[in-house]
Amino acid sequence: MTERINLKQTDDIRDVIHLAVQYLAKGELVAFPTATAYVIAGQSLSSSAMTKLRALTKAEEPLVLCVKGFDEAFDYLPNMPPIGRKLSKRCWPGPVILDLERPGPDTLFSQLPAEVQSQICPETRIRLRAPAHEIIFQIMRLSPSPLVLLNEQSKYQTADDIMEDFKDQVALVIDDGPSRFGDQSTIVSISNNDWSILQPGVVTEITLKRLTSEIYMFVCTGNTCRSPMAEGLFRNLLSDKLGCQEDELTDQGFIVGSAGLAAASGAPPSPEGVTILAEQGIDIRSHESQPLTERLLDQTDHLYTMTQGHRAAILAERPDLEDSVKLLSPEGKDVSDPIGGGFQCYVDCKKEIEKYLRQLVSQINVH
Repeated sequence: MTERINLKQTDDIRDVIHLAVQYLAKGELVAFPTATAYVIAGQSLSSSAMTKLRALTKAEEPLVLCVKGFDEAFDYLPNMPPIGRKLSKRCWPGPVILDLERPGPDTLFSQLPAEVQSQICPETRIRLRAPAHEIIFQIMRLSPSPLVLLNEQSKYQTADDIMEDFKDQVALVIDDGPSRFGDQSTIVSISNNDWSILQPGVVTEITLKRLTSEIYMFVCTGNTCRSPMAEGLFRNLLSDKLGCQEDELTDQGFIVGSAGLAAASGAPPSPEGVTILAEQGIDIRSHESQPLTERLLDQTDHLYTMTQGHRAAILAERPDLEDSVKLLSPEGKDVSDPIGGGFQCYVDCKKEIEKYLRQLVSQINVH
């Protein structure tokens, strides 16, 4: 008989977590809430659970490998295409399922039992997902291997919907009320570093286009002088190259920003920088400073620092970003901070930054 637990009526959520882990360890199926729709999960190390899940879906359709985030996904799929890496970093946890080429040998996926691999991937594709719901995330933390999910369907918006169709097949249903988004996850197919939508869902095509953009970030210390000027100049130069308006850069696949290693949030740009760029018709008055956060570091494709010291400080904390964090000057020179040096120092600083940015923009391939 199916056990059903309402999270809103539970004294201690840890009891629910431990109960779900016990059911999963025994090879049973558990129904979980997510932000989109309820899903049915089994433990990937259990061949009996995989057989039960496979019986609930189409023979050729892949099941969904549930991971905690990009790092774990990369362990299972180390040859993930750049577009896949980008989407997993920017969408997860969240309502996007990635459909990719099945992992080859010598990957963490290949360490799963052979019968489990064939149940998850009956043909040549694998699906990965990191759901945005605390209960399933905490259960994954206590599980010895990833959970595997039945492909999500928008009609399962409540625990009642799951009970109606799967009461005899699921050992436990965790009820957290109606799903927040009221729709299913978007399934994105990735092949040859290109993407297409297999199953429409919460995340639209327009949003996906923005999520697959190339992100350029310029970094200085306080994000009020050098990096805002670099951001404004780069936007201007890039839009000229693309033949579009600056506010159309995102539609062209480019996102441009700036940040500071020791920046406060919300400080205005330096008046000198505003004045100098205004002479070229570049308006940075609305800029507000922001600190360089881990999230920005994870999502940025190309990060340019003003000095060697800035770059060294970032790489000291994040040596994995060696390839994406570069000095703005290709000559290895520092762009000196003009603060306190008078108006001419700002003019000279702007000219130096613009020289380097022209070289950078000339190297960007556009379609």
